[in-house]
Amino acid sequence: MSEVVILTDEPGWHGARLREAFLLHGVDIRFASLRDCRFDLHRPGRSVVLPGFEDRLPDGVFVRGVPGGTLEQVVLRLDVLHALKVLGVPVYNDGRAIERTVDKAMTSFVLANAGIPTPATWVTESQGEAAAVVRAEITAGRELVMKPLFGSQGVGLRRISAFGDLPPGADYDGVYYLQRYVEPGGGGWHDWRVFVIDGVAVAAMKRQGKSWITNVSQGGTCAPVDLSEHEDLRALAQNACCALQMDYAGVDLIRDRDGRLQVIEVNGIPAWKGLQSVTRDSIAQMLVNDFVDRHLRRRALHSVA
Repeated sequence: MSEVVILTDEPGWHGARLREAFLLHGVDIRFASLRDCRFDLHRPGRSVVLPGFEDRLPDGVFVRGVPGGTLEQVVLRLDVLHALKVLGVPVYNDGRAIERTVDKAMTSFVLANAGIPTPATWVTESQGEAAAVVRAEITAGRELVMKPLFGSQGVGLRRISAFGDLPPGADYDGVYYLQRYVEPGGGGWHDWRVFVIDGVAVAAMKRQGKSWITNVSQGGTCAPVDLSEHEDLRALAQNACCALQMDYAGVDLIRDRDGRLQVIEVNGIPAWKGLQSVTRDSIAQMLVNDFVDRHLRRRALHSVA
């Protein structure tokens, strides 16, 4: 029986759904935290040690969470993901993909560099430069959103509508990530979340917010979206994931008042409980089917050969 580690600090609802999906493939699951993984370079070929795998490596790793911490701790945790891949263990999403999306500055850079429509963004450590951006945008009649460089679920977002709204850099660990605010066209505060697996958009929802922050965790409500009727959503989400080289991702998109569709975020460790509530097919099963078919079975066939 194949053995897969799901890396998470809190298995919860998502962990239970993934366990059920893996069991249907006859795959045994263990949960572990990246906090508890380590290097032991006295063990050639098995120099990365995961809880429960002191004498061997798992057949695969599914990443559901990368804990925050000091720079050294986060780097070590990502090093573990990189090393597992070097040792031939499939990692889903892998360390490079996580790095590209956990860091909003790099996500924005990669998307813009690939020609993916995304709001104008500025990232700097200089308060003076940040203030100059705010002044120029406000003078032009636009607003900005300041976001934590590392963050999710709408936590820490701040809308900047006046010169005095710029918070001190210390509130954001010394980094100003400023993105032009996009006013949605018609229908109140809303945007879309599209879930992409292996380059294919498999599910989507419209998120309607009680405020301009539409995240479900912040009180947003979900409505199903038929992707067959929204080819532009499908294509843009898939192109974003291709640019970022993701196994799977949750892509957030917004349409402005002029009808232009833009990618506002890409989440490489997306939650899908809200999306599942308006989606008939099991998202966990689709994820596991892809992971098993493209990684575990391919690895098993290669081993036999």
